[in-house]
Amino acid sequence: MAAACVRALSKVGRRVFETPSCRRSDPSALVPRALLKRAERTYGTGPAGFRSRTSLAAQLSSGRAVGCAFLLGGGLGLYQTAKLTWQRHLAEEESRATSTNGVTLTLYQYKTCPFCSKVRAFLDYHRLPYEIVEVNPVMRKEIKWSTYRKVPILMVDGTMQLNDSSVIISALKTFMISKEKTIPEIISYYPELKSKNESGKEVVEYCNKYWVMLNEADSMQLYPGKESRKEEIKWRQWADDWLVHLISPNVYRTPTEALASFDYIVREGKFGMLEGFFAKYVGAAAMWLISKRLKSRHNLQDDVRQDLYKAVNDWLAAIGKTRKFMGGDQPNLADLAVFGVLRVMEGLQAFDDMMENTKARYWYRRMENAINISKASN
Repeated sequence: MAAACVRALSKVGRRVFETPSCRRSDPSALVPRALLKRAERTYGTGPAGFRSRTSLAAQLSSGRAVGCAFLLGGGLGLYQTAKLTWQRHLAEEESRATSTNGVTLTLYQYKTCPFCSKVRAFLDYHRLPYEIVEVNPVMRKEIKWSTYRKVPILMVDGTMQLNDSSVIISALKTFMISKEKTIPEIISYYPELKSKNESGKEVVEYCNKYWVMLNEADSMQLYPGKESRKEEIKWRQWADDWLVHLISPNVYRTPTEALASFDYIVREGKFGMLEGFFAKYVGAAAMWLISKRLKSRHNLQDDVRQDLYKAVNDWLAAIGKTRKFMGGDQPNLADLAVFGVLRVMEGLQAFDDMMENTKARYWYRRMENAINISKASN
């Protein structure tokens, strides 16, 4: 491509210099009349005065040299620009192929789901290209092909289905580092465990879902600190078992907040007109009532904001004052999980109150920058 651009410029230059006007013996034919008049005034001459043809020829020769230099410089500049652009493109493609071994990823999600948000935060930070399929939360036609009726679901190469946000993240992280392992092999490390809860409903859990399955050498490289792996696992589990359960009671705390939350859900989700209307008003009323039950189930305070503030402050205390992230200079899987959960409250009163009443904004903005920089370089 770059060579073709240079050839095109060369042809243009050659045609310019081969025009009849360029082959005339009188060099003044190539100089505009205004330039001739300025040259006459410069030497104090008029129509009857002496015209320095030698001077004009010199100017013309200089003009040709400048033209050649311009064409040559422009061609070289264009070549270098095209070359650098192509090299950057190849580097990005190589990075993508290296990180995922060329597999294609499709994420089935609800945009406002905290578990889906966790997966997106991971994929975006690690610059893993993926397609999104927004699932209608009422009919769920987009995932009718699956016996697993929850989101997120991640499809790998259109054939391999990964369920549960923490399993998806652990499996992909393992795959990125352990190049010799295939996705089916990695998924076998996270077997399903089916059981029944107190109400008799069948529930599915996954063994080892917070573990990144690495050999000793890779593990030492990813977790250089003695306790860093245990710390990451602890706080990833905390995000799933505690933090995520604080979201609904806080965003549906009052009827006004519930209505604002469902207005956001309907705008960002995939709803038909009638579905959106009922989801906004009926759903808001229902979730406001359900949030009261959730508050009781999880033993939250009457003012559920206080539980949210405490959870965020506990998280910040665990990071400490000397680290940018729990992962040090770069986010680890716990950082991405907590950020993904909290992010679903953006634009709502609960998020604004959290930012105002804790010191989360500094860590949160660093996380935004880290993820956005990764996305921009993708």
